[in-house]
Amino acid sequence: MSELGLNMEVEPPNRPNPKKGRGALVLAVLVFFGVIAFIGVLLVRQFLLGGGEDYSGAGNGEVIIEVQDGQTLSEIGTTLKENGVVASADSFIDVAARNEQAQTIGPGYYRLAERMSAQAALDAMLDPANQVIIRAVIPEGLRMQQVVRRLSKASNIPEARFEAAIKDASKLGLPKWAKKGNAEGFLFPATYEFAPTASARDMIQAMLTRYNEAAESLDFVARAKRTGYSPYEVMVIASLVQAEGHPDDYGKVSRVIYNRLAAGMPLQLDATVNYALKKTDINLSPEEIATSSPYNTYQNTGLPPTPINQPGEAAIEAALEPDKGDWIYFVSVNPDTGETKFTADYDEFLEFKAEFEEYVAKNP
Repeated sequence: MSELGLNMEVEPPNRPNPKKGRGALVLAVLVFFGVIAFIGVLLVRQFLLGGGEDYSGAGNGEVIIEVQDGQTLSEIGTTLKENGVVASADSFIDVAARNEQAQTIGPGYYRLAERMSAQAALDAMLDPANQVIIRAVIPEGLRMQQVVRRLSKASNIPEARFEAAIKDASKLGLPKWAKKGNAEGFLFPATYEFAPTASARDMIQAMLTRYNEAAESLDFVARAKRTGYSPYEVMVIASLVQAEGHPDDYGKVSRVIYNRLAAGMPLQLDATVNYALKKTDINLSPEEIATSSPYNTYQNTGLPPTPINQPGEAAIEAALEPDKGDWIYFVSVNPDTGETKFTADYDEFLEFKAEFEEYVAKNP
């Protein structure tokens, strides 16, 4: 018998390779967990974003959405989804990506509906009519109660809540030097836009803050002291200028007030008597002029005890820097045009007064 090949070591052709088997097992495990992870991502995406689903139509009901400063379109989409406005954040992001105006959506509150299509939601947010704000226009010269009425009408918040906030004005930004916490004169005239969630206290605080900003820009306190009067007294003068003068004449009216105060003369201003009477007449009767009140500047010398309205920045500036002149009289000879004449001569003053009386006779 031949011994050929008896000592040769030949590996059987189907014997498994242990290293190759371990690699296949690892690969199978990785694939398994990868599939699980992918399914997890899909489930999370479906839960949070809705997976690109979309509603149809304009929706129903009403939902107020807040877009915060700095939010991205993706974040806005998520907010809409979470509040039931759109079916998914992706659907909103898709339509927003195709509309350049979507980038103009700014912070604020928007009136939308439930179950809107993403396109309808975007269109609604781009329509200024759907922005929810409380807009209150407060012109110069309003008395505090008139301001309260305007704020209440704009916000549908009862006047009593504003009155309560005003009583607490010292905690809301009223200057410490304001007399006895009286906010008259400090509810700064401007156009305000408030969030729909704003309270009466928020609104009063915003107006006081706006006053403080104006006062700081004018360097009000330091300049007021240079007039020889306290900051509060200068605010009283500013309110008188606001009530009595045409904007073109604020500086002259301010000078008349300072000149009369310096001479110890009563100011004799109808506006202060009107304030006491809660009226706005341009021609007071002798009985009204005889009204007993600390605001009656016909009967009392010096300034009234508080401002009589909310003066604007131009009137405040005039109170700080009156025009130069010796005038101690002025008469608005034509209230329609605001024409006002100034003089230091009493006889000329009587002539101006006659012009005014002629105007009144022609315009009963």
